[in-house]
Amino acid sequence: MLAPERHELILRSLRRHGRLRVAELATELGVSAITVRRDLAELDTAGLLRRVHGGAVGTTPAPVHAGQSSQLTIGIIVPSSTFYYADVIRGAEAMADRYGARLVLGVSGYDVAVEQERLEKVLGIGVAGLLLSTALGDGRAAELRRTLDAIDVPVVLMERAFGFPNVGREYDHVRTDHAYGAMLALRHLVSLGHRKIGINLNASVTAYWLRHGIAAAAESLGVELFVSPVALPARGEDPTTLAQHDAFLAECEAFGARAALVHSDEHAARLIERAMEHGLRIPDDLAVVAYNDETAAMAVVPLTAVCPPKLTLGETACEILLRKLKSASPQPAPTQHLSLLPELRVRASCGALAATTWA
Repeated sequence: MLAPERHELILRSLRRHGRLRVAELATELGVSAITVRRDLAELDTAGLLRRVHGGAVGTTPAPVHAGQSSQLTIGIIVPSSTFYYADVIRGAEAMADRYGARLVLGVSGYDVAVEQERLEKVLGIGVAGLLLSTALGDGRAAELRRTLDAIDVPVVLMERAFGFPNVGREYDHVRTDHAYGAMLALRHLVSLGHRKIGINLNASVTAYWLRHGIAAAAESLGVELFVSPVALPARGEDPTTLAQHDAFLAECEAFGARAALVHSDEHAARLIERAMEHGLRIPDDLAVVAYNDETAAMAVVPLTAVCPPKLTLGETACEILLRKLKSASPQPAPTQHLSLLPELRVRASCGALAATTWA
């Protein structure tokens, strides 16, 4: 097929659909993706369409036919739709509403294989862009490279910060500065007079960044930290949890720590219950800071907690994507790497260092 024939077919398809994807065009025309990109570049130069990441859009709005919606649709893939990510989803949905766009949700359950299925389904319906919080953490970026770089619509990463050389190109991302969050919690405990602090983290993606903040805090605050070598289960109802809380309390006593940072709220709440069962007073004998602030205020002793800006994160990521998709500028928007700072919400589980001893 000659180039003029391909160009005519491309323009005809664009008039029908309003947006084209390189991979679909290559299959439809029976040519390579490189040939399609070259054709799109020539048509863009001629002013007949506008190239965007992964394909092309028309230079004027496509006509809306009977039964066809003009609403922009974007995908959002997250590991969970509850607790932490419920607010992220709500934030993205609120921003999509402001732009008159629609969200299509896929939930991976922190399973990489399920995530791939959800990605294929969401991309298969022809979304214009994608908000993605992958099940893989920042320390495992290389495992995602083939999947991520194959997505041919604009992608904004949420709570992940993958970049070169682990992936082939730079992606917009919006993430919470969890390292700062850990520093915030430890700085507060130090301000109350604590010089030895125990830390227990659960087996989650967030722990990767919390460890960075903890290491920085140990150096900058001049504080002695004990980080439990055994990660808490990702789910609080795990049968091993009770024994691990008891072991951590014993480790804190041996270390001389009378303050603790615990990730997450569920574990921190159960820890203070267990400490009280052992005769410890909260916060006099043990001051506790939780991380996440999902249910911290409802603990038997309301927990001081670090609160990531989950709602704002969803809003910000969605706005970056929608501005990119709706931009009329011939120049692509610059890639953005944004870090949002969490805040500390002080409640009853913290107090000044008391003179009492462990029971």
